[in-house]
Amino acid sequence: MTPNSLRSFALGLLLAATVTGGFYFFGPTEAESTEKSEETAQSEKLTEEQMIEKLTANGLVVHTEDEWNKQTAAANEKKEETTETKSEKKNDDDVVYRTILNVSMGMTSIDIGNALEEARIIDDGMKFYKEVENRGLENELRPGTFQIESGMSMDEIISIIFE
Repeated sequence: MTPNSLRSFALGLLLAATVTGGFYFFGPTEAESTEKSEETAQSEKLTEEQMIEKLTANGLVVHTEDEWNKQTAAANEKKEETTETKSEKKNDDDVVYRTILNVSMGMTSIDIGNALEEARIIDDGMKFYKEVENRGLENELRPGTFQIESGMSMDEIISIIFE
């Protein structure tokens, strides 16, 4: 940086600080308030009924705490019933997904976990990877073609692929 450009930069900083300080010290002492005075604020206070009317007019629903608790309890009961019904149906009509997994050189256990997750064999590919890593088998992956079903446990899948 040349001395002239450095002086110019310093002069610009000095000028900016002077202008800002001048506005700060010699400017208006109080900012104008946009808030309403206390008298107008008190005259505009609404009762609970008026607030509820305004909210319902805008399409909102207002509940007391007791009403809310009753509705959430009813929703939880309905959810539990639905879950029980789904588990009963699931036992009757178990869907088994079957896939052929081609493992090639260079694939990692993360790739295999993601492939199994996409094929709906397992729920989470990262759980598969972590289980393989916990067992110390990440370097024991062997290339080949494997048939895997969704009904298999994690242990069975790992034993098939990593034998």
